[in-house]
Amino acid sequence: MAFTKVSTGVVDMSGNTGGLVIAKGTTVQQPTCDASILGSIRENTDSGVNNVQVCTSTGWQFLKEDSVPLTIDYLVVAGGGAGGGSQPGNFAGSGGGAGGVRTSFTPVSTPANYTILSTITSSTGTSYNITVGAGGAGVASAVTKGGSGANSIFDTIATATGGGGGGVGQNDNGLTGGSAGGTAPVTSTRTNSVGPTQGFRGGGGATGGANYGSGGGGGGGAQGVQGTNSKGGNGGVGFQTAITGTATYYAGGGGGGSYKPPAGATSEMGLGGLGGGGDALVRSVGEPGTNGLGGGGGAATNGDGEGGNRAGGNGGSGVVILRYPSAYALTESNNSGITRNTSTPAGLGITIDIFTCTSASTTGTVTITF
Repeated sequence: MAFTKVSTGVVDMSGNTGGLVIAKGTTVQQPTCDASILGSIRENTDSGVNNVQVCTSTGWQFLKEDSVPLTIDYLVVAGGGAGGGSQPGNFAGSGGGAGGVRTSFTPVSTPANYTILSTITSSTGTSYNITVGAGGAGVASAVTKGGSGANSIFDTIATATGGGGGGVGQNDNGLTGGSAGGTAPVTSTRTNSVGPTQGFRGGGGATGGANYGSGGGGGGGAQGVQGTNSKGGNGGVGFQTAITGTATYYAGGGGGGSYKPPAGATSEMGLGGLGGGGDALVRSVGEPGTNGLGGGGGAATNGDGEGGNRAGGNGGSGVVILRYPSAYALTESNNSGITRNTSTPAGLGITIDIFTCTSASTTGTVTITF
């Protein structure tokens, strides 16, 4: 075989858009690796190998590709509970509880007793089922609490429990949930959430006063605020995380209402917690929780002397967020009512996929494959 010796230390192939074809063959066919061919490269074509080899002082060695592992962080937020409705006789409902929160990504500030789950390491070709929970529905009834939110699920890895609906009218506890709904006036009892790993309790109702208030719904980061003798309690603050690259609050509790609010008395209404909690509104149905954040709905209120029932604000729908290396991509199948938003924040080398409900009132599902 004739050899052509290249005399320069650099061979410029920058203008070639193709590839360099190198020697290839089986292990049996490889030449003896000695000092005369140190640095030589070839492709080993043995079945199951097909890797490039280089001749070194210790013999033929395979070149190992250092690939980026497929690690996936996730945030799973359930749908928020609806605020409680108002009754004739001026009694206001309490705030809806926020959707439960499950995540592997360390939050900006970890709530008390919150458990951070494990990042998962996956492989290409693996499929996962995702469910994003709808928010609970507000109800215009003298006896029916606000509806609870639906669960959000990331396959078998994490399930976030829907937020509890708020209490209605007088002497009514909110429902338990990822975070619990607040309690309506004339009782100091407070409901518990499913557990401290997902959210917090709703605030209790005031026991008297001219404008005694209902409790705010529990949030993903703090308990709902107790109603006072002059004001409805604010919703609990939500859970703050920067999983998308930007610090954002999710799962704020809904605000509690107040008894006999005069027109324009906004200062007596409980405010929704940061993270999409809805405000209690004066002489109105409650403000809904924010869709895609899992916020609890605000309470409904009646004014002095008004009859009829008003519905609490609907809970906000939930969200599932995945964060993984940009070297990988995913595909969707079996999409039913899911919208996906994809971004690649500059300089982070990651992809963010945000899954939300196409319709806030309908739970959505999708299967993804890496």
